[in-house]
Formats: sequence, structure tokens, C-alpha cells
Amino acid sequence: MGSFSIWHWLIVLLIVVMVFGTKKLKNMGSDLGGAVKGFKDGMKDGSTADSGAVNPPAGQVTSSQAADKTTIDVEAKQKS
Repeated sequence: MGSFSIWHWLIVLLIVVMVFGTKKLKNMGSDLGGAVKGFKDGMKDGSTADSGAVNPPAGQVTSSQAADKTTIDVEAKQKS
């Protein structure tokens, strides 16, 4: 049972190549690489944006805005 030898991994690789084909495996590899690169770029952009001033999302009232008003007027709409 233990770990698999190199021959087991070669047989598995051969079966995978026979099932998917080399072109599809190449496309999957490039798609995965692009996704990882996009994720890393997103993490870099997110960390630099977070280091600056914190801007609340549009439509939310912050505590400084809430101090100016004692009530908030809201219009209720019914779904039709």
C-alpha cells in the first residue's frame, strides 16, 4: 500500500494524456496559470488600496455623516 513508485505515476500520467489529450491539458495549464496570475495581481491591488484612507461603499452612512442628521429619510418601495 505505501507510497507509489515512479512507474505508478507514469501509468497515471499516460492514462490522463490518453483521456484528455495534450491540447486540452495545455489549455487547462495556461488557464490555470492565468487565473493564478490574476489572483496575485488582485491581491497586490487590494493590499495597496487598503493601506490608504478607508472609503465606505456608496450608499452607506458613516458615523460622521450620521452625526449631522438626527433622522434618515427612506422611501419604501413595493415589489410588483
